[in-house]
Amino acid sequence: MAFLSFLGRLLFVSVFILSAYQEFNEFGVDGGPAAKLLKPKFNVLSKHVAAQTGFQVPHVEMKQLILGAIIMKALGSLLFVFGSSFGASILLLHQAISAPILYDFYNYEADMKEFAQLFVKFTQSLALLGALLFFIGMKNSMPRRSLKKKTPKAKTN
Repeated sequence: MAFLSFLGRLLFVSVFILSAYQEFNEFGVDGGPAAKLLKPKFNVLSKHVAAQTGFQVPHVEMKQLILGAIIMKALGSLLFVFGSSFGASILLLHQAISAPILYDFYNYEADMKEFAQLFVKFTQSLALLGALLFFIGMKNSMPRRSLKKKTPKAKTN
């Protein structure tokens, strides 16, 4: 059963590992295609936040955001494969931050092709988020092993 659990975690993080590997290979000096894709979406989000809350989102280099995402995916995946709930929390944080920015279906009309594509990707991202929450919940609900040594019983004559 332990092997199946490990295999399941390994297959689950393959999505994050392959994504981090691809972004790392394409990173270059400007953050690569991921930075070019993220910049307009981040700008729309910044304007939306400023309009709704009055809070100005500070300027951030896209290259740094992509690097942070690569690190979160790689570190979270490595820890998660070995059963760490901290690794699951890192991946959970990554999903919670990146999904609404990358899959901005809410900026399109429901009858547009982009809406359907982005909405499907967003719901898939929510499924990953739910699986991570499930793992963290299950990990925290299982009793931990006690490392106390058993006291030997006294011999009776």
